[in-house]
Amino acid sequence: MKNSCSKLRRGRLLVGVLTTTCLLLLPALRAAAWGFFGHRLLNRLAVYTLPPELIGFYKANIDYLTVNATRPDSRRVVVPDEAPKHFLDVDRYGPDALATLPHKYADAVARYGEDSLLCHGIVPWNVALMKGQLTAAFRAQDADRILRLSADLGHYVADACVPLHTTRNYNGQLTGQRGIHGLWESRLPELLSADYDLFTGPAPHLDDAPEAIWAAVARSHAAVDSVLLFERELTKAFPEDRKYGYEQRGNATVRTYSREFSRAYHARLNGQVERQLRYAARLIGAFWYTCWIDAGQPDMSKLPAQPSAPEQLRLAQEARQAAAAAPAVNVPGHEE
Repeated sequence: MKNSCSKLRRGRLLVGVLTTTCLLLLPALRAAAWGFFGHRLLNRLAVYTLPPELIGFYKANIDYLTVNATRPDSRRVVVPDEAPKHFLDVDRYGPDALATLPHKYADAVARYGEDSLLCHGIVPWNVALMKGQLTAAFRAQDADRILRLSADLGHYVADACVPLHTTRNYNGQLTGQRGIHGLWESRLPELLSADYDLFTGPAPHLDDAPEAIWAAVARSHAAVDSVLLFERELTKAFPEDRKYGYEQRGNATVRTYSREFSRAYHARLNGQVERQLRYAARLIGAFWYTCWIDAGQPDMSKLPAQPSAPEQLRLAQEARQAAAAAPAVNVPGHEE
C-alpha cells in the first residue's frame, strides 16, 4: 500500500502542476482546481464579501490575494506532501464515507494511518488546520502571515468546492472521460463566467468552521455523478470533430473542447459551475471573516497596508524555485 500510495501522490502532484500551465491541452491531466483563472477570480470575489472592518485591509491587498491564489499549485513540485492538501477521494472510503470519516485529523490518523490519508487526500483536515493558523496570525497582528495564509486558505477552500476533487475518478480516467476535470473547472468558467451572476452577499461567521468545510466536500461529492453522466451522454451525440477543436494559446495551437460542446455541457449542468463558484467565493470570505472574529476582531487599520519587503522577496524566491523544479514533459496521473 505504501509504495502504491507514493506513486499515486507523485502522479497527482506532477499532473496538477502540468495542467496549471497547460489547462486545455488534451489528453487533459489532473488540473489545479478551478485553474489559474478560477482561483484568482474566487479570491478576488471573496474580498467583496467582507465587512467594513476587514475589507479595507483586504482590498488594499487584493492584487496580492489574486496573484497568490495559485501559489499552492506552484508549490506542488517543491514541497513534499503538498498535493494531498488539494483533494479528498471520498469514494476510497466506501459508500458511507461522509458519515463515517472522522472529522478530527488525529482520529483519522488513528483509524487509517497517515500514509493512507495522504494517499487519498486531506483537503478538509488541511482547511481546518489552516483556519487555526490564520486565526493565530490575526491574533498576533502579523500582516504578512495574514495575507499569506488568506491567499492559501482561499485556494484550499475553493478546491473543496470542485466535485472532481472528491473522487478517485478525478479526471474521468476510470470511465473513458479523460479531460473532464479541465472541462468542468477551467474551460467552462473561462468561456462563460462573464455571463455569471456571482453576487453572493456578505460572508457569514461560521459557528463551526471544520464542519463547514466538510459540508462543502459533501456538496461537491453529491455532484460527481451528474458531472460524469452529462458529459458521457453528450459525447454520444457529438462526433469527435465537433466535440474537440483547435485554438491559439500564445504561440501554440492546442486541441481543446469545442465551444459548441462546452456550451452544451454547461447547459446540461444547469448552472452548476456558476453555483459552485458563487458558493466557493462566499465560503472563502466566511473563513477569513471567522478567523478575524475568533481572534478577537483586531483593528486592521493599525497593520501595514502592503506586504513587507522580506515577504515580497520570499515570494519571488518561491516562484523561482517552483519554475526551476517544474517538469518539462507530460506525466500521467496516478500509477499510470
